[in-house]
Amino acid sequence: MSPLSSLDSLRCFLAAARVLNFRMAARAVALTPTAFGQRIRQLEEQLETPLFVRTTRSVSLTEAGLALVPAAERCLDAATDCERVARGKDEPPPMDLTLGTRQELGMSWVMPQREALMRTRPWLHLHVHFGSGPDLLLRIRTLDIDCAISSTPMNDPKLAAIQLHREDYVLVGARKILAKRPLRRDADAAGHTLIDISPDQPLFRYWRDAIGGGDRLRFARGCWLGSIAAIRRQVLEGEGVAVLPEYFVRADLASRRLERILPAVKPVHDYFRLVFRASDPRRAIFESLAKDLVRQPLR
Repeated sequence: MSPLSSLDSLRCFLAAARVLNFRMAARAVALTPTAFGQRIRQLEEQLETPLFVRTTRSVSLTEAGLALVPAAERCLDAATDCERVARGKDEPPPMDLTLGTRQELGMSWVMPQREALMRTRPWLHLHVHFGSGPDLLLRIRTLDIDCAISSTPMNDPKLAAIQLHREDYVLVGARKILAKRPLRRDADAAGHTLIDISPDQPLFRYWRDAIGGGDRLRFARGCWLGSIAAIRRQVLEGEGVAVLPEYFVRADLASRRLERILPAVKPVHDYFRLVFRASDPRRAIFESLAKDLVRQPLR
């Protein structure tokens, strides 16, 4: 049975389920009683279970028929929405969508845009989930969230991504500490602590992998804080040096609270991407969101 025939059969089923009279239901869907009965039989054969108990005097639903009623209603509602949107007759049906992002980027860049994104899409209610990069990608795979903004490396063919903004990085330290303990030569690193996200996904890799970078800096110790906001705070307090996103410390550099370290080395850049499941049928919606997001500079 074709998908369209299946939808017609579901319409016949619901008509019969509402009035429990095949002749009346047939008139309601503009079919002859014979054609209507064939539709019901085809549906029962397809589902391999009887949906009605029919006698010469009455029609009643079986347990399977009772269970099918709400599912059939949802199916036909969804089919109607698909037809309406495809024909451009109306805006998409109401939709809840959860966007993942890391805390700092979410508060400084995503949240200020959230209301505008929904205002231009009255049918959309946008939820936000905060998490780390690897956690966000895992939650997309497990259907816990719909999409995420992330610069975390990914090579999963089940995930798709749309590029948003370039993310530049800088190796920085507090001016007051660098005045006491400069870091101008490789050997100077021994007098400093490297503060980073985690040992398995360090931000320092952007400096290490750059031209002129490498593994030549030997810091006194490492400290893992898990978020760029925590790292920035500790660096400003003079507890160590760190590689951080340039947009995130732009004001600190302008005020000279932070200084660039070994500026001849330009850390490798990355990109923020809008990531979602490659099989997700809402790709057009994600592409539309990406176009709006990319218009706003990082901050």
